[in-house]
Amino acid sequence: MGTGVKPGKWKRIQNRLWKDRYIYLLLAPGLLYFLVYRYIPMLGIAIAFKEYSPFLGFADSPWVGFDNFARIFESSEVIRVLGNTLIISLLQIIFAFPAPILLAIMLNEVSRSATKRIIQSVVYLPHFLSWVVVVGIVTIFFRNDGLVNDFLVLIMGMEQGVPFLTNPDFFRIFLVLEVIWKEAGWGTIIFLAALAGVSPSLYEAAVMDGASRLRQIWHITLPAIRSTIIILLIIRLGDVLEVGFEQVFLQLNAFNMEIGNTLDTFVYYKGIQQSDYSLSTAVGVFKGIVGLVLVITANKLAKRFGEQGVY
Repeated sequence: MGTGVKPGKWKRIQNRLWKDRYIYLLLAPGLLYFLVYRYIPMLGIAIAFKEYSPFLGFADSPWVGFDNFARIFESSEVIRVLGNTLIISLLQIIFAFPAPILLAIMLNEVSRSATKRIIQSVVYLPHFLSWVVVVGIVTIFFRNDGLVNDFLVLIMGMEQGVPFLTNPDFFRIFLVLEVIWKEAGWGTIIFLAALAGVSPSLYEAAVMDGASRLRQIWHITLPAIRSTIIILLIIRLGDVLEVGFEQVFLQLNAFNMEIGNTLDTFVYYKGIQQSDYSLSTAVGVFKGIVGLVLVITANKLAKRFGEQGVY
């Protein structure tokens, strides 16, 4: 007995593909993007299991098994960098992740549509700025001779300005605040779309029952976007070791390197500047595995508590 597709079934598949050919044509650019930039580069994962040398080439470099992964946990530098990454990521989850939710709830409470549209446009704009521009703005405002320090010295009467950019204590604070300012407005789009499906009759019934605005938000607004929050949180956990290369790299200096160097910048310094391609690839694979495990675990926990998961 043959195990292939039956001729009649194959014919039906061909007819369906031809019938929907224009839809598949529209999908082609996106599929090519993921094929060229996501799946084909995965062949380079083999470097993590080799002592890769550009002079020997990809095929002739000797295999070393899991030695590069062992180096990750044997190196005190990698452990420190991993700790920095987890701390920054945790701070972003605690403070930056809820920001779009709170902003969406506040925008949902604005009754005048014209005012609401103006506010939405204003808070959306920072998303379209690159991190180079955002960090440049922060640098101009908070450098030693910047506007903020001029205000502190000339207006507030301080003897000297505050070294915001060279004091390590401010580094993580700036990272979190920059993410909130840049991405909070854009993140409200999904939550506002979820709130658009809430029937106004629910709010009217709550008013008739004497519920305050806070009660309405707690019992109507938040439950309406709860599943969306959980799905986005699961996706965010998949990137728990991804805190943004550009933002961190542009603000690193000799004063904050000890607490600011993350896995992304470590891979750059090790892989590009020091040509340790094998270790940097192993770190990248490790990040992907951790993200996958966290997504699967969080998805199962969400379903166990009766919520809708990612899959």
